Amino acid sequence: MALGGVRSALSGLSDLRKEKAEEKENLWKKILGEVQSSERNKLPSCKSVLVLGDNESGKTTLIAKLQGNEDPKKGSGLEYAYIDVRDEYRDDHTRLSVWVLDGEPVHGELLEYAMSPKNLEHTLVLLTVSMTTPWGIMDQLHTWASTLQDHIDKLNLDPDYFKERQDKMSRLWQDYVEPGDELEAGSPMKRSSRNLDGDEDPVLPLAENVLTRNLGLHVIVVVTKTDYMSTLEKDFDYKEEHFDFIQQSIRKFCLQYGAALFYTSVKEDKNCDLLYKYLVHKIYNFPFRTPALVVEKDAVFIPAGWDNEKKIAILYENMHTMTPEDYYTDVIVRPPVVRKAMTREIEVQVEEEQAFLARHLAQLQAGGTGAPHTPQGRQESPLRQSPAVQKTSDRRVATGVPANQMGSPKKAEMNKPGGPGPSEGVLANFFNSLLSKKTAINSPPTGGIKTNDKAAMRSDAAAELDRLTRSKKTPIPPTTATTNSTPPPATTATTTNNTDANSSEC
Repeated sequence: MALGGVRSALSGLSDLRKEKAEEKENLWKKILGEVQSSERNKLPSCKSVLVLGDNESGKTTLIAKLQGNEDPKKGSGLEYAYIDVRDEYRDDHTRLSVWVLDGEPVHGELLEYAMSPKNLEHTLVLLTVSMTTPWGIMDQLHTWASTLQDHIDKLNLDPDYFKERQDKMSRLWQDYVEPGDELEAGSPMKRSSRNLDGDEDPVLPLAENVLTRNLGLHVIVVVTKTDYMSTLEKDFDYKEEHFDFIQQSIRKFCLQYGAALFYTSVKEDKNCDLLYKYLVHKIYNFPFRTPALVVEKDAVFIPAGWDNEKKIAILYENMHTMTPEDYYTDVIVRPPVVRKAMTREIEVQVEEEQAFLARHLAQLQAGGTGAPHTPQGRQESPLRQSPAVQKTSDRRVATGVPANQMGSPKKAEMNKPGGPGPSEGVLANFFNSLLSKKTAINSPPTGGIKTNDKAAMRSDAAAELDRLTRSKKTPIPPTTATTNSTPPPATTATTTNNTDANSSEC
């Protein structure tokens, strides 16, 4: 009995261990199942964006804005970046890869690293052009679209697979509905884009000029730097009809490739956030509720599937000096390039100090050129430096001859700067005006002319007035100028000096 009890106890223990092992195995299966289900619901990490455009078209700045990066740095060749994408509804996040190709079509060979047959369906393409060069927009769009088409042709995709991709782009275009209209169940022509993956309905014929160049990819045309439109209006005389002509040309291009259109400005933060929301809507199927925006000319947004020829024709009404059929570069003309004259900077050789001083010393010894300057830095009046207007008393003492006997009045008048006649009257009036201001000069304001200098000025003025008066009243006969007169006694000079001294005291 004891042995049987032991055996039964051991059997029960073995069964208990088996049950625990089965429960543990079921637990791991449950955990693995939950992980697998959560992986299916997670945001995929294989999605990418390919950015194409010319140099200076704003590619790097635009991607930096979408990243939230305030210090963009431009690379070369094929540049890689990423954008953090977060799903607020499922509390999930992932990284959206971004490939930026350099602005030269010759770098198109590098596209093989960004787009391959495996990730073609997971790639969205941005074609960027800038409003700073509106005359080159259409050429740039066609150039980069052709570069993209050439690369897709080199991938040697399976024809059935590529046809499937093209059909999907056509269905997405046809099934577009305005935000809010998809809730209306009464319209049988409108279907939600959520069920397109399992939709096996045949593709209906598209409208004219729509998806004539179907690349099987999501394409978005982004016109950057739209804040430059105001400069085009001021400096290049652009009118509303010019901007309408540009817009209708771009929208026709978008119809051909099934592309959406964005007018953005990073500087003024226009449509940048809207572009991010549209990107994650197209790539991760996030909800998007913004309708088309065509009112503001610098913030246009046209989603893929919304546009058609009739809506574009509305822009034709504002065109008066052009027609939609005009060649693009005939209307949007490239301005002439004004080449600035290259001015060569002349190297200035510094003169040696001793040579500089020696040259100026030689000029001073030779008499120099120009009028001398007073110690205060102001230029001396020519009237003061002229030998003909020296102090009369000094000239009389030096020669011993009265001023009225120094020569012919005619010769004296000819030597004057103003010539004979009226100049004496002008000078007389000038000196009389000086003498009439003696009361003002006797009490000058603080910082005025010194008393000794004022006395000298009054003496000069009185002496010159006296000389002019005598020369007019008692002219010397012409024979006196040619005859050597006998020098007057010394008392004459003394008397004259006394007269000058008395004059200076007036």
